[in-house]
Amino acid sequence: MISEIVHRTGEDELAEVFIGRLDDGALIEFVESVQPPVSREEKLVLIVSNLKGCPVDCPICDAGGSYAGRLTADELMAQIDFLIGRRFPDRRVPVPKLKIQFARMGDPAFNDAVLDVLEDLPRRFDAPGLMPCISTIAPAGREAWFERLLDIKESLYRDGRFQLQFSLHATDEATRQVMVPARTWTFEEIASYGERFMTSGDRKVTLNFAPAARYPFEPERLITLFSPDVFLIKLTPINPTRSSGEAGLTGLIDPADSTTADALVERFRACGYDTLLSIGELRENEISSNCGMYISTFTEYTPAAVRS
Repeated sequence: MISEIVHRTGEDELAEVFIGRLDDGALIEFVESVQPPVSREEKLVLIVSNLKGCPVDCPICDAGGSYAGRLTADELMAQIDFLIGRRFPDRRVPVPKLKIQFARMGDPAFNDAVLDVLEDLPRRFDAPGLMPCISTIAPAGREAWFERLLDIKESLYRDGRFQLQFSLHATDEATRQVMVPARTWTFEEIASYGERFMTSGDRKVTLNFAPAARYPFEPERLITLFSPDVFLIKLTPINPTRSSGEAGLTGLIDPADSTTADALVERFRACGYDTLLSIGELRENEISSNCGMYISTFTEYTPAAVRS
């Protein structure tokens, strides 16, 4: 469980990052955010950690580089309980869209307890707008996890009440191995699962891309595997994390100038894909509410006596 909140940062009207200490002393971070101009009363986004660090050292994310194990179901739920409890202590959440995103520290597909929490959420909260979101690199060897996820979606979250995202970040598999340095499903395996996952009334499966300027990026290569009837595209800038800076990565999309994405968006749309350009408020980079960013800064610059 979370024994204490050791730090918080951010702005109530945009995003707040919380660092919690678990009973074993490990630190994790979790986030509450809104998406201006949409109000908190219309949509609330909670982003929770799945692991203590991450075993995958992706060059665009600061959550990797250290790994100390999986979170238990109680530790996962404690993050959600805290974030919901501060706004809705009676666990009744009358928000039309309550998105709970398992995407902060660590890929959710590494942790079976994430599935236990997905099963428990509808019983635990009175939240008609509940919509879980799984964002994953599709690690190899986790086929049983994905089969159980499909069963949970079918039984509890049909008719557009679940969002599944695969983080590809590249349009060819060789470049993807650089951007996601782990054993993962092939594009063909991801496409096959997505075809099974999306049934009538469901949301399309999202393919996430944060394209890097140094690598080729060819949307047309995807069309033979990923049907536009099943998959949609989400394009994001590469966040200015410490890892991306050390790797010398710059994005094809400038977060300060959305027009830099116009050509990419049009190429995807020309292939028939619904295409979403997702550029958050620039202030979020200063808050460090993006992509597992804040905890590395906190642990480096906070005295050990405070952290322990």
